[in-house]
Amino acid sequence: MDDTPVLAIENASAFDPESTRRRLVLIGADDPAAAEAVVAAVRWLKTAAPRSIRDRWVVSALPLARFNPADAHALTRWVTFQVPDLVVEIGSGGVVHRDDVRVEALPAAATMAALRTLLATVEVPSALHDSMRDRIRREPLAMARVLAMRYPETPAMSYIPAVAWVNTLRLAAITGDGLLRDKVIEQTKPWTSGEKKLVGDRIQLTAVAGTIVFAELASAGTDPAHPGIDQAAIPLADQGGQLAAAEKSPGLAQYGGGWTDDMFMAGAVLARTGRRHGRESDLDVAGRFLTAYADRLQRPDGLFNHAVDGPVAWGRGNGFAAMGLAEILAALPSSHALRPKILEIYRRQMTAAKAHQAPDGMWREIVDDPAAYREETATAMLLTAMARGVRLGWIDRSYRTLVDRAWRALAAHVVVDGTVIDVCASTGAGPNRKYYFDRPAITGADDRGGAMALLAAMEIHELRRR
Repeated sequence: MDDTPVLAIENASAFDPESTRRRLVLIGADDPAAAEAVVAAVRWLKTAAPRSIRDRWVVSALPLARFNPADAHALTRWVTFQVPDLVVEIGSGGVVHRDDVRVEALPAAATMAALRTLLATVEVPSALHDSMRDRIRREPLAMARVLAMRYPETPAMSYIPAVAWVNTLRLAAITGDGLLRDKVIEQTKPWTSGEKKLVGDRIQLTAVAGTIVFAELASAGTDPAHPGIDQAAIPLADQGGQLAAAEKSPGLAQYGGGWTDDMFMAGAVLARTGRRHGRESDLDVAGRFLTAYADRLQRPDGLFNHAVDGPVAWGRGNGFAAMGLAEILAALPSSHALRPKILEIYRRQMTAAKAHQAPDGMWREIVDDPAAYREETATAMLLTAMARGVRLGWIDRSYRTLVDRAWRALAAHVVVDGTVIDVCASTGAGPNRKYYFDRPAITGADDRGGAMALLAAMEIHELRRR
């Protein structure tokens, strides 16, 4: 009913599509006796229940389901992603309302024999379990295609549509699907044709980052289906590089906010323009940016604070830092003077991310706080940076297990129609943890969440292919 955390006991196999065990969720009423009964039931299931039950069932539990009525969605969210075949409410009923899973109630004084009888009546997986397993089993390219066809729903000159466009182009190149490339060409035509200005009077780095799509179009070379598109894209990519490289002071992006966001916004642009002949110095600028931002924002434990005046390890903020590092590491020559330092910054962050991955494979809206909700974009970006590191040898292959768990968890948060679940709303720097805790989670069609899931799907495909 206040800011006190709601404690949970979770199993780590909710998103394991190969597990044949049934999933039980126990929920205690807002009552100490019910909480004690839930804990006793968990203890019995894990230690004293017949072997046939222990082999067949795994359990998650909320001993004390103390929620403000306005936060009832948090209980529904938690139950959904435990993927239960049976929910048992102890102490009172009527808390969970679902049509896709069986829900039963037992009094707090009920014996283990009553629970045992209930468990014996569950013969098949719940509809929720079946549907979630289908989501998780999707191949990366199949999920990528759904996302590429849907996003961006609102084309604009911003990093969000650009991430979707760039990865749609990657998908088109792999599958040979010209319609996907046509979609990107058509949606970016207002800028390549000169109909729209690349940036307005107030230049923002989030908009400058949108130019990554033009760097991709320019690097693809001549396209017979779209003659001249590469020539139209080159000056737009170069303009983006010039704006991204501008500094308001040494190591601080001119058009950024000084946040970790800048590490990706500038890094993604300069990693691409810096590969072009004559613009190699863009990589030098990017290297200075990343090391300077890390000096200000990376904590001793390896995580990044969102900003100097936002001293919290915001989930997507850490995703921005990780992706900025990964973009530049992929572009920097092995002989570059700043490469060892950037690699060390990246490895420290990956070590920290490893320590704070949730039991189900997600990363949270505040990375190091178990009370924060699991967040879709943080998971997509961190797993992408980690998967790229495994693939290119920046980190050892022990991280592959974390990547696989994160991918399954992310897939569970992407519905078959391409809508996404639990995307943190757009967020500036805030002064304390409460500010970040209070950021709402968006569920439904969302350009940002869809783009980042598409990015992750393409990176997982590359990892599996190699």
